[in-house]
Amino acid sequence: MRVFVAAAVCLVSSAAHAQFPFDVPFVPTPPVVVEEILRLANVVPDDFVMDLGSGDGRILIAAARKFGARGIGVDLDPDRIEESLYSAQLQGVSDRVEFQQADLFKFDFSRATVVTMYLLPSVNMKLRPRLLRELKPGTRIVSHDFDMEDWQPDQKSTVRKNVFLWIVPARVEGRWRTTVVLPAGERSYDIEIRQKFQEIDGLARYGDRKVAGLWNPRLRGDRVSFVIVDDSGSLDTNLYFEGRVSRDAMEGTIQRGIGRDQQQLSWRATRVTGAN
Repeated sequence: MRVFVAAAVCLVSSAAHAQFPFDVPFVPTPPVVVEEILRLANVVPDDFVMDLGSGDGRILIAAARKFGARGIGVDLDPDRIEESLYSAQLQGVSDRVEFQQADLFKFDFSRATVVTMYLLPSVNMKLRPRLLRELKPGTRIVSHDFDMEDWQPDQKSTVRKNVFLWIVPARVEGRWRTTVVLPAGERSYDIEIRQKFQEIDGLARYGDRKVAGLWNPRLRGDRVSFVIVDDSGSLDTNLYFEGRVSRDAMEGTIQRGIGRDQQQLSWRATRVTGAN
């Protein structure tokens, strides 16, 4: 980790132009923690890994050497960048990784499918709005040691040190409308979803002012699921919705009933009100 901190704990674009009252020293991530970071991130060859505060480059180099991933490391210290480039060359991954001296707050995150970081808590929080806004839903973020306050991790692991995993959630808050063909005929639902990061809840309105709860709502990246109780027949049964979110649309399949009575239906909802 290499983070330069000014009075407001912010990063600047160039070490040559910075005026720092103090410098947080480079602290290497132990190899066993590097292993756990990459395991928790579930890195695969198709991933583009972005290491923020990349230090000597060991996390990104390991991602390239052990998983075949590509990526970029970002750090303010030119000595660490030079060290990283040399290490990448020694380990034969120079064609898969690059390192740049740059300001994290001005760097483009959009290419990343995995983000790793070992930064101060205040820097994590300063970066958080951009990570949520600019990264694609489903992008994995892994932080060594420090969390992101009320954004609860999707998973936490402790192997000598704490390692936190977040999966960037799609933005699903708002009112959605879908029509489902049930045995008793078509039924239109207005599904209202509330969201706090990956935590969601809500309800569905249908018919003549009827309201049904969303049971077991879950959001993981761009994948959403919930259950609505169907009362259109002689006996209530469950509608198990599963789908993927793409901006103002979500679509997928519904399982109705179980065993020999199971049916599979298609559904597609569009957002009527709420954030894009």
